[in-house]
Amino acid sequence: MFHSSRIEISKSALQSNISYIKNLIGENVILSSVVKGNAYGHGIEQFVQTAKICGINHFSVYSADEAYRVYKALDGKSEIMIMGWIDKSVIEWAIRKDVQFYVFNFFRLEETINLSKILKKKARIHIELETGMNRSGFIKKDFNKLFEILNTNAEHLIIEGLCTHYAGAESVANYVRINSQYKKFLQYNKWFSQKGLNYKAIHSASSAATMSYPKMRMDMVRVGILLYGFWPSQETFIEHISKQKLHHDPLKRIISWKSKIMGLKTVKRGEFIGYGNYYIALREMLIALVPVGYSHGFSRSMTNTGRVLIHGKRSNVVGAVNMNMIIVDVTDIAFVKIGDEVVLIGTQLDGEITVHSFTEMSEQMNYELLTRLPTNIPRKIVA
Repeated sequence: MFHSSRIEISKSALQSNISYIKNLIGENVILSSVVKGNAYGHGIEQFVQTAKICGINHFSVYSADEAYRVYKALDGKSEIMIMGWIDKSVIEWAIRKDVQFYVFNFFRLEETINLSKILKKKARIHIELETGMNRSGFIKKDFNKLFEILNTNAEHLIIEGLCTHYAGAESVANYVRINSQYKKFLQYNKWFSQKGLNYKAIHSASSAATMSYPKMRMDMVRVGILLYGFWPSQETFIEHISKQKLHHDPLKRIISWKSKIMGLKTVKRGEFIGYGNYYIALREMLIALVPVGYSHGFSRSMTNTGRVLIHGKRSNVVGAVNMNMIIVDVTDIAFVKIGDEVVLIGTQLDGEITVHSFTEMSEQMNYELLTRLPTNIPRKIVA
C-alpha cells in the first residue's frame, strides 16, 4: 500500500448500532446520521455509502463543503441537512439541489428568500431557535418579525423543521439548564403553531439527549457519536445501561486503525532511543519502527505512554513520538518480523486498544482524536 496506515470501518458493527438506536427511538422518529468532522474521522464518503445500505436516508452535516461531499457520494439520493456554515454564494447550490439548511439569523433568511425568488424554486430550511445555548438561533424578542417574514414569503420556502440545540445533555450537571431549554422550545413551538406557521417537524435531540431524555426525541434525532459506537460521556453510558438493565455495552466500535512494522533493531542496555533523552534502555531491547506519528493523528503526548498491539500483545511506545514514526518495545513478543500488522486502535487476537484508552493516554476527547485522523489515511469498509 502507498500509505503507512489504514482505517477499517466495520459494516456489521454499524448495522448493529443503527438497529439498536432505531429500535430505541421507534419507527415514527427519523434517525438523522450526523457526519460532521469527516464523519467523526471515519470518512464521509465511505461512511454515508455504508450507512445508506444499512437503512439511513437522512444525513446532517455542519458545513456546505461536507454537504457537497455527501451529495456526491450518494448521487443526491438522500436527505441532507446543513446545521451550521453555508456561505451566501452556496445557498443557490443548496436550493437547486434540495439540500436543507438551518436559518438562524435574518441575514441568512433574507438571502435565502431573495435567491428562492430568482430561482423560482422553494428553499428547504430549518428555523433554529435560541433556547439557552447562547450560540446560534433566533431570540424570542425577534419572533414576531421572524413570523411576519416567513408568513409573507411562504410561497418561497418549505420549512422542514423548527429546531434547537441543548447545552450539554451528556452531563447531569446541566440537567436544570437542559430542561429549561426543553420547556422553552415547547413554548416557542406552541407559539409558532398557534400563529399558523406551517412546518413539518420539530427536533432538538443530539446523541446524549436521545439516550438520556426520551421526551426530547420528538420527530427526529440528530445522532452522531453513538452511530460510531461511542458514548457522549461515561455518565450517559452508565445511566443508559442502568435504565435498560443491560450488563454490557450495546454499541459496537466501527473503526480500526492499523499499520505495519517497517524495521527492527536491537538496542544495548544504557543506550538512549530516538530523539533527545526521552527513553533509556534499562536492558537489551528489541524495538520495532512503525511509520505513524503525530502528523497522522498519533499525538506527541503519547511519548513513552502510548500502546499498540502486535501479535495480540500490548507493546509500549518508547521515546518521543516523531512526526512520521513511533518506536515500540517488542522485546517480549516472540517471532516478530518486518511487515507484521500493528493495531493502533482496534482488536487483534485477544488484545484491544480502545479509543477510550487511547484518549486517556493522550489526554484528548474521543471526538477530538477521531476528527483529527487525517483525511488522506485510506478508509476501507470491512464486514
